[in-house]
Amino acid sequence: MATAVGKKFPNIAVNAMNEMGDTFQINVLEEAVNNKKKVLLFWYPKDFTFVCPTELHAFQAALPEFEKRNTVVIGASVDSAEVHFAWLSTAKDNGGIEGITYPLLADTNRNLSEALGILDATEVFDEESQSFSKEGDDVTYRATYLIDEEGTVFHEGVNHMPVGRNVNEFLRLIDAYAHVQSHGEVCPANWEEGKEAMQANAKGTAAYLAKN
Repeated sequence: MATAVGKKFPNIAVNAMNEMGDTFQINVLEEAVNNKKKVLLFWYPKDFTFVCPTELHAFQAALPEFEKRNTVVIGASVDSAEVHFAWLSTAKDNGGIEGITYPLLADTNRNLSEALGILDATEVFDEESQSFSKEGDDVTYRATYLIDEEGTVFHEGVNHMPVGRNVNEFLRLIDAYAHVQSHGEVCPANWEEGKEAMQANAKGTAAYLAKN
C-alpha cells in the first residue's frame, strides 16, 4: 500500500450526514483548498460499536482547539448516512454519538476508502469455482489524515481496530506543521508549541543538539 503523504488527497466526493439529518456531498480535497483550511479526516470501522464512540466524542471535545488552528474535522466510515443519523440520534449514555456536530462521511460504495487502501478486505480467488471472494469485514481501519490548505496530505496514520487514537497528538502535529509553514524551520522530536525548533541544515542540528 503506497502512502498518501506528500500527495494531493484523492479528488472524490462522498455522501455525508450532519447532526440535523441532512444528507449532502463532501469532497475533502475541495474542503481544504476552497476554504483555505487544514482538514483532519478520521476513519473508524463501524457505527454502534465500542471504541468508536469514545473517539468521536474525544474529537468533538477538542473541536474548539481544531477550530483555533483553522482546521475542519470530518469523521468517516462505510456505514450509510441513515445509520449515521440513527447513531447521532442515540444518547451518549446509551452508547450513541448525540452531540457530535462535525460531518460524517458515508462511504458506502467504498470509493474513497478503497482509493486510500484502508479497508480490512483481501480479495481471494477460488480455483474450483473460478470466482473471487473477499476475506475480512470490508470496513476501514482507524486511519487518520491531516491535509493542508493546498490539499496535500502531511500526516497519515493507521491504527488496528482495537486501538483508539490520541487526539492531542493531532493537535501537536498541526502545530508543528503550521510552525514549519510560517517560520521555515523544522520541528525536532517531541516538539510542542512554544518549544525551540531548528534550522534545516547541519549547523542548525548541531546547535540544537548542543543545547538539548
